[in-house]
Amino acid sequence: RGGSPRTAEVAEDGTVSWRELWAETMDRLEAAGIAAASLEARWIVEQASGLDGPELVPGLDDPATVRGVAHLDAMVARRLDGEPIQYVLGHWAFRHLDLLVDRRVLIPRPETEQVVEVALAACDRVLADRPDRHRPMVADLGTGSGAIALAIATERPRSRVWASDRSPDALAVARANLAGLGMAGSSVQIVEGSWFEALPAALRGTLDLVVSNPPYIGVDEQLDPSVTDWEPIGALVAGPAGTEDHEQIVAGAAEWLAPAGALVLEIGHAQAVAVRSILERHGFTEIAVHQDLAGLDRSVVGHRP
Repeated sequence: RGGSPRTAEVAEDGTVSWRELWAETMDRLEAAGIAAASLEARWIVEQASGLDGPELVPGLDDPATVRGVAHLDAMVARRLDGEPIQYVLGHWAFRHLDLLVDRRVLIPRPETEQVVEVALAACDRVLADRPDRHRPMVADLGTGSGAIALAIATERPRSRVWASDRSPDALAVARANLAGLGMAGSSVQIVEGSWFEALPAALRGTLDLVVSNPPYIGVDEQLDPSVTDWEPIGALVAGPAGTEDHEQIVAGAAEWLAPAGALVLEIGHAQAVAVRSILERHGFTEIAVHQDLAGLDRSVVGHRP
């Protein structure tokens, strides 16, 4: 663990190249049993060198700087300590976005990218029955890094989006990501509070879409240490059943949604029956369960009558 004194010493003479550092980094990650060692080594070298995309290959034979080697060694040490690669790099891709991520927020996952796909389709369906010039009104509850809210804002640029979270730390990350969005972020409002409590009262009965990836892990469920040791536990664990936050969101959604508005919830793969039951109990109609790319139940959609 930690940096390589040999590498740092050679780098002072300007004789070690980024290509050599890539090979050495890959060897160290492979020795630690990291499955995607080659790919992660590339990402770490890109981050340390500042060479990205098409610039990387022609720049691999350039001599590494002392500062670059120090940055690389620090990232490798963190990775060998078990820190997720997303936090080590400090950013991660989500759909068309490159998001700042750190230990204040959950790591955006491909499964949630699919939930956004479901949410966009649900919103489009709602809008088909709205007037032509209607501007979509959307709320993302428990926004974390802002991934869902910002994806919707960029992929449906006419939308007005409210992103809420009760964690000030998470909202600091979301605001940083919003700032990096440029003009596309002008339609996004970030608000602090628990679920619907954070939203302006004037939004009651006006939302076309409410979407949320709430905590859905039960307190007795076993998770990989790479998750529990690093990611914010409050964004993961809901309560004994794992559906407690789904219950709260569904209970409040009807009064915030416009007629026929859609509610989209990410779920654990074994929660479809329970969450469908919650939606039915609160009067939602046209309920549908959607699977992720692995074929596992991942989201439930319901509509306000």
